[in-house]
This record gives sequence, structure tokens and C-alpha cells, in this order.
Amino acid sequence: MDEEGWYSVTPEEIAIRHAEKCRGRTVIDCFAGVGGNAIQFARMCYYVVAIDIDPQKVALALHNAKIYGVEDCIDFISGDFFQLAPSLKADIVYISPPWGGPSYKNIQNFTLDLLKPKDGYSLFQVAQVITPNIIMFLPRNIDLNQVEELSWLSSPPLEIEIEKNYVDGNFKGITVYFGQINGI
Repeated sequence: MDEEGWYSVTPEEIAIRHAEKCRGRTVIDCFAGVGGNAIQFARMCYYVVAIDIDPQKVALALHNAKIYGVEDCIDFISGDFFQLAPSLKADIVYISPPWGGPSYKNIQNFTLDLLKPKDGYSLFQVAQVITPNIIMFLPRNIDLNQVEELSWLSSPPLEIEIEKNYVDGNFKGITVYFGQINGI
């Protein structure tokens, strides 16, 4: 892991939960980082495409996948998700975009426009080009009204499930499931 990986990787317990909801499907991890989610998806899903714009992160993710013995179940791509999206196909798109580092905790009401590299609305719309089945892992202080608005971007509006994620009793983040993921 690199320095950013230590604070940005999804806690393993939460990554396992995400993967359990996607069991047996093809998943695209749009901002794979050091591979925490991609690895768990590979352990439970049919096929995984892990994308990151930083080639060093992709190398770290591949290394980590080898440690878990799942490197053959993941296609690692060093590239820009926004440029690649029109050519991608999958059952589920997983979006855990950068939250802006540890300082996100200091923001009382984290809005979708604070997500990186583009705002949450743009991220969601690009993901919808691939599939209506989208998972977003977001900061615990995200504006849930804005998140619910995302479901209305589809016609008809997507089903939505919001899950608060805890590790050892500590509130870590919010996962939002859109569309048909694990029967929602």
C-alpha cells in the first residue's frame, strides 16, 4: 500500500459485504485504488474489471490480488474511467470515488459536488451508460437527500437501498445500492 491507500481503502469487512451482494456477477470497480474491493469481488463474483487512473495504484492492486490468490479473476486497467465507460459492459458498477482525503470528516454536510474526480451526479450518469445496477460507497456525512435524487435520474426511477456501514461499532461510511442488486 502507499500512503493514500492506507486511508482510502475500503475496510475489508465492508468490502466483503459489498461483494456478497454481487455474488456471481460481473463487476466494474471504477476507482480501484490498491484493490481492496476488487479483491473481495473477485473472491465472490464471476468477473471483475478494476480501473484506476494511477498506474502505480494498479500495480499495487495487482500485487495485493496476488497475495489473495485472485489475480486471474481480475482484469486491471490503468486508465480514465470516464473515457473507458462507453466501451465497458458489466452487471454492476461499483463507485467508491475519492472523498478528498481524511479532511472529509470536517465537513458537516458532504455534498455530491465534493466527490472527485467529478461530482457525484456526473459519476452516476456515466455509470448508467454501463448498467442501472450501481453501488456507491460514500462518506458517512454525505447528504442523503442528494443521494436519493440520483435514483430519479433514471426513467423509471431506480430502486434504492441505503446501508450504514460500521466496523467495530464505528460508523465508517454509507453504501447505496441502486437498481437490481441482490434482489432490491
